[in-house]
Amino acid sequence: MNSEEAINQSTPVFSVRDVSKVYQMGEVEVRALQDVDLDLYEGELSVILGASGSGKSTLLNILGGLDTPTTGTVRYRDHTLHDADDSELTRFRREHVGFVFQFYNLIPSLTARENVRLVTDVAVNPMDAAEALAMVGLQERIDHFPAQLSGGEQQRVAIARAIAKRPDVLLCDEPTGALDFKTGVLVLEVLERVNRELGTTTAVITHNSSIADMADRVIRMRSGKIVEVEHNETKASPAELEW
Repeated sequence: MNSEEAINQSTPVFSVRDVSKVYQMGEVEVRALQDVDLDLYEGELSVILGASGSGKSTLLNILGGLDTPTTGTVRYRDHTLHDADDSELTRFRREHVGFVFQFYNLIPSLTARENVRLVTDVAVNPMDAAEALAMVGLQERIDHFPAQLSGGEQQRVAIARAIAKRPDVLLCDEPTGALDFKTGVLVLEVLERVNRELGTTTAVITHNSSIADMADRVIRMRSGKIVEVEHNETKASPAELEW
């Protein structure tokens, strides 16, 4: 069974229907999302691709329970997210979702190990911090502070922090946006490994069309709408991407 068949035969982890998001900017309405329908499937690696302002970050925030839609429905398994209150969304994020952002958001006064422990101390069934850092190839750097690490190493600490609570879903917002090509490939290799070895449903948003080649599915957005969903019958490894 190829990856497309496996995805098509599975039940969606996320189900998004008729979702719109409108922000009020003074007297002006900004429509960030318009009537979006989307399913994400267990264990898949999807890339949400679009230019700045296409709505991809807004969509990711709604999937992760950081925001709610103006209209429409969002479900994660048996969780209803579109009408959840703040405490329900907080619990959803804590129990199910790991986030990786473009900027690493590490605490400068804490070592890599201690930054990861910020998550493991509150998780239900966490990895050991050293195990999570080893998974991203930083077993030799666990007691280094962020200022002693390169940008790519800091991003890998951020990924270790996100996966250490064993999330069902990993949501990544421009995870290579602040990195050079070589370092970006290393970070994408880590995300691909996490998806493959842990079975974590992974969504990566990016404006970089080359990254799309490593995904099971590519979701293209423009002006707040999904304009195309494409299956990759043959996925490229991060090292094979041409940026």
